[in-house]
Amino acid sequence: MANQHGDFIWYELMTTAPDAAQAFYSSILGWTWEASGQPGMDYRLFCANGAQVGGVMGLSKDMTDGGARPMWAGYVGVDDVDASANSIMAAGGSVRMGPQDIPGIGRFAFVTDPQGAHFYIMTDTSGVESHSFAKYEPKLGHCAWNELATTDPEAAKTFYGRHFGWVKDGEMDMGPMGRYEFLMAGGSNAYGIGAVMPTMPEMPVSAWSFYFRVPDIDAAVAAIARNGGHLVQEPTEIPGGEFALVGTDPQGATFGLVGPKR
Repeated sequence: MANQHGDFIWYELMTTAPDAAQAFYSSILGWTWEASGQPGMDYRLFCANGAQVGGVMGLSKDMTDGGARPMWAGYVGVDDVDASANSIMAAGGSVRMGPQDIPGIGRFAFVTDPQGAHFYIMTDTSGVESHSFAKYEPKLGHCAWNELATTDPEAAKTFYGRHFGWVKDGEMDMGPMGRYEFLMAGGSNAYGIGAVMPTMPEMPVSAWSFYFRVPDIDAAVAAIARNGGHLVQEPTEIPGGEFALVGTDPQGATFGLVGPKR
Protein backbone atom coordinates (compact mmCIF):
# COMPACT_ATOMS: atom_id res chain seq x y z
CA MET A 1 0.00 0.00 0.00
CA ALA A 2 1.52 3.31 -1.06
CA ASN A 3 1.96 6.13 1.40
CA GLN A 4 -0.73 8.78 1.40
CA HIS A 5 -0.74 12.56 1.63
CA GLY A 6 -0.47 13.30 5.36
CA ASP A 7 1.51 10.20 6.40
CA PHE A 8 4.67 10.56 8.49
CA ILE A 9 7.26 8.99 6.18
CA TRP A 10 10.67 9.70 7.77
CA TYR A 11 12.36 10.81 10.99
CA GLU A 12 15.60 12.74 11.22
CA LEU A 13 18.01 13.57 14.01
CA MET A 14 20.11 16.67 13.51
CA THR A 15 23.12 16.49 15.81
CA THR A 16 26.55 17.93 16.48
CA ALA A 17 28.04 14.46 17.08
CA PRO A 18 26.79 11.81 14.62
CA ASP A 19 29.16 9.06 15.84
CA ALA A 20 28.16 9.57 19.46
CA ALA A 21 24.48 9.74 18.52
CA GLN A 22 24.74 6.51 16.53
CA ALA A 23 26.30 4.73 19.51
CA PHE A 24 23.74 6.17 21.96
CA TYR A 25 20.60 5.24 20.03
CA SER A 26 21.96 1.85 18.98
CA SER A 27 22.44 0.95 22.62
CA ILE A 28 18.78 1.74 23.38
CA LEU A 29 16.91 0.77 20.23
CA GLY A 30 19.17 -1.77 18.54
CA TRP A 31 19.15 0.10 15.23
CA THR A 32 21.41 -1.02 12.41
CA TRP A 33 22.98 1.53 10.11
CA GLU A 34 23.60 2.20 6.43
CA ALA A 35 25.50 4.89 4.54
CA SER A 36 23.20 7.28 2.70
CA GLY A 37 25.46 7.78 -0.29
CA GLN A 38 24.72 11.51 -0.26
CA PRO A 39 27.88 13.27 -1.44
CA GLY A 40 29.41 16.07 0.58
CA MET A 41 27.51 15.55 3.82
CA ASP A 42 27.49 13.31 6.87
CA TYR A 43 24.09 11.64 6.60
CA ARG A 44 23.56 8.08 7.83
CA LEU A 45 20.46 5.90 7.87
CA PHE A 46 19.12 3.88 10.80
CA CYS A 47 17.10 0.72 10.23
CA ALA A 48 14.87 -1.71 12.12
CA ASN A 49 13.41 -5.02 10.97
CA GLY A 50 15.19 -4.65 7.64
CA ALA A 51 13.48 -1.31 6.88
CA GLN A 52 14.93 2.18 6.84
CA VAL A 53 13.31 4.25 9.60
CA GLY A 54 15.16 7.57 9.45
CA GLY A 55 18.43 9.42 9.21
CA VAL A 56 21.04 11.25 11.25
CA MET A 57 22.44 14.48 9.86
CA GLY A 58 25.61 16.06 11.20
CA LEU A 59 25.29 19.78 11.92
CA SER A 60 28.16 21.82 10.52
CA LYS A 61 29.66 24.84 12.28
CA ASP A 62 27.93 27.10 9.77
CA MET A 63 24.60 25.48 10.71
CA THR A 64 25.12 25.88 14.45
CA ASP A 65 26.42 29.43 13.98
CA GLY A 66 23.14 30.08 12.16
CA GLY A 67 21.13 28.84 15.13
CA ALA A 68 20.67 25.12 14.37
CA ARG A 69 20.57 22.90 17.45
CA PRO A 70 20.33 19.13 17.98
CA MET A 71 16.72 18.05 17.49
CA TRP A 72 14.43 15.41 16.04
CA ALA A 73 12.15 16.28 13.13
CA GLY A 74 9.48 14.35 11.27
CA TYR A 75 8.73 14.32 7.55
CA VAL A 76 5.10 14.46 6.43
CA GLY A 77 4.46 13.12 2.94
CA VAL A 78 2.58 15.44 0.58
CA ASP A 79 1.41 15.16 -3.02
CA ASP A 80 3.04 18.46 -4.09
CA VAL A 81 5.68 19.96 -1.82
CA ASP A 82 5.71 23.35 -3.53
CA ALA A 83 1.94 23.74 -3.31
CA SER A 84 1.97 22.60 0.32
CA ALA A 85 4.76 25.06 1.21
CA ASN A 86 2.80 27.93 -0.34
CA SER A 87 -0.37 26.84 1.44
CA ILE A 88 1.45 26.62 4.79
CA MET A 89 2.80 30.15 4.38
CA ALA A 90 -0.64 31.45 3.43
CA ALA A 91 -2.04 29.90 6.62
CA GLY A 92 0.48 31.71 8.85
CA GLY A 93 3.25 29.14 8.93
CA SER A 94 6.75 29.68 7.57
CA VAL A 95 9.20 28.00 5.21
CA ARG A 96 12.62 27.81 6.85
CA MET A 97 14.28 25.96 3.97
CA GLY A 98 12.69 26.28 0.56
CA PRO A 99 11.68 23.30 -1.58
CA GLN A 100 14.68 21.48 -3.02
CA ASP A 101 15.42 18.12 -4.60
CA ILE A 102 17.31 15.06 -3.37
CA PRO A 103 18.09 13.15 -6.58
CA GLY A 104 16.34 9.79 -6.67
CA ILE A 105 14.64 10.41 -3.30
CA GLY A 106 12.23 13.32 -3.53
CA ARG A 107 11.59 17.01 -3.03
CA PHE A 108 11.35 18.51 0.46
CA ALA A 109 11.00 21.70 2.49
CA PHE A 110 11.57 22.52 6.17
CA VAL A 111 8.61 24.45 7.60
CA THR A 112 6.89 25.55 10.79
CA ASP A 113 3.22 25.66 11.68
CA PRO A 114 1.70 29.00 12.80
CA GLN A 115 2.62 28.27 16.43
CA GLY A 116 6.27 27.62 15.53
CA ALA A 117 6.56 23.81 15.60
CA HIS A 118 9.12 22.59 13.03
CA PHE A 119 8.61 19.72 10.59
CA TYR A 120 9.48 18.68 7.06
CA ILE A 121 7.16 18.13 4.12
CA MET A 122 8.26 15.86 1.31
CA THR A 123 7.07 14.51 -2.02
CA ASP A 124 8.69 11.08 -2.23
CA THR A 125 9.79 10.06 -5.74
CA SER A 126 11.75 6.95 -4.71
CA GLY A 127 8.86 4.57 -5.34
CA VAL A 128 9.59 2.81 -2.03
CA GLU A 129 6.84 2.68 0.58
CA SER A 130 7.85 4.09 3.95
CA HIS A 131 7.48 1.94 7.08
CA SER A 132 9.11 4.49 9.40
CA PHE A 133 5.89 4.95 11.35
CA ALA A 134 4.19 1.75 12.49
CA LYS A 135 0.64 2.56 11.40
CA TYR A 136 -1.24 -0.63 12.12
CA GLU A 137 0.80 -2.86 14.44
CA PRO A 138 3.66 -2.39 16.93
CA LYS A 139 7.16 -2.64 15.44
CA LEU A 140 10.30 -2.51 17.56
CA GLY A 141 12.63 0.32 16.57
CA HIS A 142 10.00 2.14 14.54
CA CYS A 143 8.16 5.30 15.52
CA ALA A 144 5.04 4.41 17.50
CA TRP A 145 3.56 7.85 18.23
CA ASN A 146 3.76 11.46 17.00
CA GLU A 147 2.93 14.08 19.64
CA LEU A 148 2.50 17.83 19.18
CA ALA A 149 2.75 20.13 22.19
CA THR A 150 1.45 23.51 21.09
CA THR A 151 0.54 26.92 22.45
CA ASP A 152 -2.81 26.76 20.63
CA PRO A 153 -4.28 23.25 20.27
CA GLU A 154 -7.47 24.44 18.56
CA ALA A 155 -5.57 26.37 15.90
CA ALA A 156 -3.16 23.46 15.45
CA LYS A 157 -5.99 20.96 14.86
CA THR A 158 -7.45 23.28 12.24
CA PHE A 159 -4.08 23.78 10.54
CA TYR A 160 -3.09 20.11 10.34
CA GLY A 161 -6.61 19.06 9.44
CA ARG A 162 -6.71 21.50 6.53
CA HIS A 163 -3.27 20.63 5.17
CA PHE A 164 -3.01 16.89 5.89
CA GLY A 165 -6.53 15.65 6.55
CA TRP A 166 -5.97 14.73 10.20
CA VAL A 167 -9.06 14.65 12.42
CA LYS A 168 -9.69 14.42 16.13
CA ASP A 169 -10.50 10.93 17.41
CA GLY A 170 -11.27 11.25 21.10
CA GLU A 171 -9.50 12.85 24.02
CA MET A 172 -8.15 12.24 27.52
CA ASP A 173 -8.56 14.70 30.39
CA MET A 174 -5.18 15.56 31.93
CA GLY A 175 -6.68 17.75 34.66
CA PRO A 176 -4.83 21.05 35.12
CA MET A 177 -2.62 20.19 32.12
CA GLY A 178 -5.60 20.32 29.75
CA ARG A 179 -6.82 17.84 27.14
CA TYR A 180 -4.78 15.21 25.35
CA GLU A 181 -6.52 14.96 21.97
CA PHE A 182 -5.96 11.98 19.71
CA LEU A 183 -5.44 12.43 15.95
CA MET A 184 -6.56 10.10 13.19
CA ALA A 185 -5.02 10.10 9.71
CA GLY A 186 -5.23 8.10 6.54
CA GLY A 187 -8.61 8.76 4.93
CA SER A 188 -10.06 5.45 3.73
CA ASN A 189 -7.17 3.61 5.47
CA ALA A 190 -7.57 5.45 8.77
CA TYR A 191 -5.15 4.93 11.65
CA GLY A 192 -4.08 6.74 14.80
CA ILE A 193 -1.21 9.06 14.00
CA GLY A 194 -0.65 10.64 17.43
CA ALA A 195 -1.99 13.45 19.56
CA VAL A 196 -2.00 17.17 20.27
CA MET A 197 -1.71 18.70 23.74
CA PRO A 198 -1.04 22.11 25.33
CA THR A 199 2.56 23.10 26.00
CA MET A 200 3.75 22.63 29.57
CA PRO A 201 5.33 25.40 31.70
CA GLU A 202 8.69 23.63 31.60
CA MET A 203 8.53 23.49 27.79
CA PRO A 204 6.62 26.59 26.61
CA VAL A 205 7.67 26.31 22.94
CA SER A 206 5.52 24.47 20.40
CA ALA A 207 7.28 21.32 19.19
CA TRP A 208 6.78 17.82 17.84
CA SER A 209 8.00 14.79 19.81
CA PHE A 210 8.44 11.26 18.46
CA TYR A 211 8.22 8.03 20.45
CA PHE A 212 10.15 4.97 19.26
CA ARG A 213 9.26 1.47 20.41
CA VAL A 214 11.54 -0.55 22.71
CA PRO A 215 11.03 -4.12 24.03
CA ASP A 216 11.61 -3.20 27.69
CA ILE A 217 11.16 0.33 29.05
CA ASP A 218 13.19 -0.35 32.21
CA ALA A 219 16.12 -1.66 30.17
CA ALA A 220 15.87 1.49 28.05
CA VAL A 221 16.03 3.68 31.17
CA ALA A 222 19.20 1.91 32.26
CA ALA A 223 20.74 2.29 28.78
CA ILE A 224 19.95 6.01 28.71
CA ALA A 225 21.73 6.58 32.02
CA ARG A 226 24.63 4.30 31.12
CA ASN A 227 25.29 6.15 27.88
CA GLY A 228 25.11 9.74 29.08
CA GLY A 229 21.47 10.65 28.40
CA HIS A 230 18.95 12.10 30.85
CA LEU A 231 15.30 11.51 31.64
CA VAL A 232 12.92 14.45 31.29
CA GLN A 233 9.85 12.36 32.10
CA GLU A 234 10.06 9.05 33.98
CA PRO A 235 8.20 6.07 32.46
CA THR A 236 4.47 6.79 32.77
CA GLU A 237 1.74 4.23 32.17
CA ILE A 238 -0.37 4.97 29.11
CA PRO A 239 -3.69 3.52 27.88
CA GLY A 240 -3.16 -0.13 26.96
CA GLY A 241 -0.75 -0.84 29.81
CA GLU A 242 2.54 0.20 28.20
CA PHE A 243 4.86 2.94 29.45
CA ALA A 244 6.21 6.09 27.77
CA LEU A 245 9.17 8.27 28.69
CA VAL A 246 10.85 11.41 27.41
CA GLY A 247 14.62 11.87 27.47
CA THR A 248 17.46 13.92 26.07
CA ASP A 249 20.51 12.46 24.36
CA PRO A 250 24.04 13.61 25.28
CA GLN A 251 23.92 16.34 22.62
CA GLY A 252 20.61 17.73 23.95
CA ALA A 253 18.04 16.41 21.44
CA THR A 254 14.73 15.39 23.02
CA PHE A 255 13.29 11.96 22.17
CA GLY A 256 10.52 9.66 23.34
CA LEU A 257 10.30 5.90 23.93
CA VAL A 258 7.36 3.59 24.47
CA GLY A 259 7.28 -0.06 25.53
CA PRO A 260 6.22 -2.56 28.19
CA LYS A 261 7.71 -3.32 31.58
CA ARG A 262 9.14 -6.84 31.59
